[in-house]
Amino acid sequence: MLHSKYRWSPLPCDEEAASRIAGQLNISPLLASLLVTRGMESPGEAEFFLKGSLADQHDPLLLSGMKEAIPRIRRAVDNGERILIYGDYDADGVSSTTLMIYLMRRLGATYDYYIPHRTKEGYGLHIPVLEHFHKKGFKLIVTVDTGISAVDQVAYANAAGMDVIVTDHHEPPANLPEAYALINPKLPYCTYPFKGLAGVGVAYKLAQALLGEETPEAWTELAALGTIADLMPLTGENRVIVKSGLASMARSAFPGMTALLGTSGWSSGEVTSTAVAFGLAPRINASGRMSHANRAVALLTAESMEEAEAIAEELDVLNKERQMLVEDMVQEALQQLEDQAEAEGVPDVIVVAGEGWNAGVVGIVASKLLERYYRPTIVLGIHPETGECKGSARSIPGFDIYEALTDCADLLDHYGGHPSAAGMSLGRERLEEFGRRLNAFAAGRLGPEHFVPVLPTDLACSLKDVTLQAIEQLQHLAPFGMANACPRLLLRGLKLLECRQMGKDGKHLKLILGQNGKTVEAVAFGKGEIASLLAEEAWVDIVAEAGINEWNGARRPQLMIQDLAVSHLQVFDYRGSRNPALQLEELRGKLGKLPAIDSGMSAVVLNSGSAFFQSLDLKDTPVWVYDKNVGLLPGNDLAQTAGNDAMTTLFVMELPESPEGWTGMISAFAGLERIYMLHSPRAPQERIEPPSREQFKLVYSLIYRGADKGLREEDLLAVLATRTGWSKRMLEMSLGVFEELGFIIRASGMIRLHPSPSKQALETSNRYRELGLLAEIEQMLQYGRVPEITEWMLTHTQGAS
Repeated sequence: MLHSKYRWSPLPCDEEAASRIAGQLNISPLLASLLVTRGMESPGEAEFFLKGSLADQHDPLLLSGMKEAIPRIRRAVDNGERILIYGDYDADGVSSTTLMIYLMRRLGATYDYYIPHRTKEGYGLHIPVLEHFHKKGFKLIVTVDTGISAVDQVAYANAAGMDVIVTDHHEPPANLPEAYALINPKLPYCTYPFKGLAGVGVAYKLAQALLGEETPEAWTELAALGTIADLMPLTGENRVIVKSGLASMARSAFPGMTALLGTSGWSSGEVTSTAVAFGLAPRINASGRMSHANRAVALLTAESMEEAEAIAEELDVLNKERQMLVEDMVQEALQQLEDQAEAEGVPDVIVVAGEGWNAGVVGIVASKLLERYYRPTIVLGIHPETGECKGSARSIPGFDIYEALTDCADLLDHYGGHPSAAGMSLGRERLEEFGRRLNAFAAGRLGPEHFVPVLPTDLACSLKDVTLQAIEQLQHLAPFGMANACPRLLLRGLKLLECRQMGKDGKHLKLILGQNGKTVEAVAFGKGEIASLLAEEAWVDIVAEAGINEWNGARRPQLMIQDLAVSHLQVFDYRGSRNPALQLEELRGKLGKLPAIDSGMSAVVLNSGSAFFQSLDLKDTPVWVYDKNVGLLPGNDLAQTAGNDAMTTLFVMELPESPEGWTGMISAFAGLERIYMLHSPRAPQERIEPPSREQFKLVYSLIYRGADKGLREEDLLAVLATRTGWSKRMLEMSLGVFEELGFIIRASGMIRLHPSPSKQALETSNRYRELGLLAEIEQMLQYGRVPEITEWMLTHTQGAS
């Protein structure tokens, strides 16, 4: 058995609506069903989703504040006023700033731009910066991806005679800045039809309002970059903007975009949202995290390919440095959490902080901790001299982290963000109270159900449905991203035909899966460790995304596994190991490090009085011993204390001497998930075989000829072994059958025939039945293949239950 990481939740699908959409749009039922699961209830909505274009965008003047902002910017341009673009240091802010630079150039404006240093200054508008530009004669400030919370800073600008136009998309606070114009679709009084624009999306709408139909389509590349990087929903207006931007990137008008695509591994063909999310965005963000975001702006505004390639290489190096830094910080944070968990348990809201931690990457670290613990997580870097803590938060569905920070606003110097991600700063002396208050706030809002991650699945299907044609149809739903994930297919009952680790350090997993004669290759990135938890020919259930693997001109389906599970007991074969004790320690150590083994206990199973009691270090291991009467008994205090219900993993070091031992073990451990077979093969002189009437008749006839006056048992066994080829153990057990039936008398090492034996059938002997069952058990467990043993064991488990 292998538990899935997520709780799989099928998305509801209105079959009537799907049928109606399929018929009216002339598309496949598969595609229609997936559209319905994405919220398309009518053919019109579905058609817009599939075929929507830039022509279907909303009028930018519907954004509140836009009608005031446009004449003010035009007046500034006409009068030669100096305009300051004030941006942010993440990929959305960089994209927004870049787009505004191109806009100002096209308008012929006198402008400059400013992005604060992530670690030295932090997020948002800063009065010293405004003061600096005021002294330089700037009269108009246009913010991008920032400013909606800048009450004091805008008040300062107003007092200094500077007008501020705020363009932003973050959650508006209760107290808004008194700016010349506030443009944010999330403002409570804004009636703009689409609320999900990124910061760069709002900047793009400002450009549209100023330029109208003359807005360059190539600028959608910048809008697509920021929208994908900032994890905005790829639905509605975002979808048409991103589709246009991705199409344009393949023949980009921006040398910097082409150079960065090349650095991230793209050479030609379609540019996907995945390439942007995992190739472009991290390198753009690395600029602001590890150096200054101005380098990323310089890249995207570069006019020559030579300059662009040089900066792209620079950002690539910064990204590699960022990756190493993140890994070091994650390990330090994990150690903090493990120490805390030992003392108090893992809190509902995780808050960790470290002196000298780079504030530029705390958000990434928070995401990694959230993935591991599935708790709202805040990671803060502490300035060693000032004690200022700057951090980032990442949250889980059902817990609004922005609302939680608002509840703690009196402890914070600054905060802002979304329900799922936010940033904040506070003094070191308030850290402990901050963590306490957050968890007090969460206590009334988070229940056990919130801490189980959910993986929505779009469609249950079989392997025969995963064809090239079907996968090509799924691509009509692209681009994929937030609120429009790549379709997740649920496939159950797949036979594991091949399993191996691949990549550096075996980090990834490659499987060959089969069902009803069809096979497919499946890859699970980052799940290489699971290979040791998948038994030969296990039956696997998976949630996967379907793609096409193109290699040497051949195209074939490929599954990208998001999660997998094995719902049956699994058997792992280590029979005949030269050193079972060493093998046991290696397996226990390996399993103890696997996150997938997150519950239950492991135990060792032996015969009573086994030599393993002396050769194994079992002081920290529950030990169970076979017992003929009850099947299984605790062999040490740990087993007695833990009880059999806690056992999920068994290491079988020896086979039992009686069938009751094995059947009793199977019935005793109801929660058993995996069995590791470490027993050695029995010696030839101990082998037993399934008994038959003919064989027993032969043995009895041999006894009958020579035992009427009595024979020494040792002499008889030697003769019988020569004539039958049976092992000594088999013959001894056979004599026990004859003795039970009253055919022979055994006493003082002698055997003689019973003078008046009763007439009884062999099958009436308990020992005969036990011999048959024990022979079956040993035959299977010593010589059977793992799939045969698994099936046999599952049958017996069901019978025992």
